[in-house]
Amino acid sequence: MAKKKAVKAVEEAVKAVETKVEEKAAAKAAKAEEKAAEKAAKAEEKAAEKAAKAEEKAAKAPAKKAAPKKTAPKKPEAVEKAVAAAAPAAPAAHAAPAEKVDFFVEYGGVQVAAKEVVKNIKSTIGKDAKEISVYLKPEESKAYFVADGESGSMDVYFC
Repeated sequence: MAKKKAVKAVEEAVKAVETKVEEKAAAKAAKAEEKAAEKAAKAEEKAAEKAAKAEEKAAKAPAKKAAPKKTAPKKPEAVEKAVAAAAPAAPAAHAAPAEKVDFFVEYGGVQVAAKEVVKNIKSTIGKDAKEISVYLKPEESKAYFVADGESGSMDVYFC
């Protein structure tokens, strides 16, 4: 009988230990679930913040207008930059101060300022153009242009 009592006591002790182990495991699982829930909440907050920032940027950015298709001949990058520098830019709220660019095309030892070419194109079309694309061919002494969808050409004198 003493053996039976001892076995029962051991069994009860084992059950008590098992219960404690199960309680600890349940507590760890609950903590893990809480941490996972916290991480999910933080991730949702970050996603909401990013979405709010994206909406702010979208609200601040001006709507882009689709540009009409043009059939202008290909032109060198340097001429594009010169035309962009020569054409008056619309003042932007966050724009840095405009830098001064002097752009010249030299052919046969004679220089022609890109600003003068653009100025002559404007006088040729008879109005201020919002957008001008220029292709300058010094070997032909010609400037081919598209100004607000209207194409044309003019002589450029390298003399």
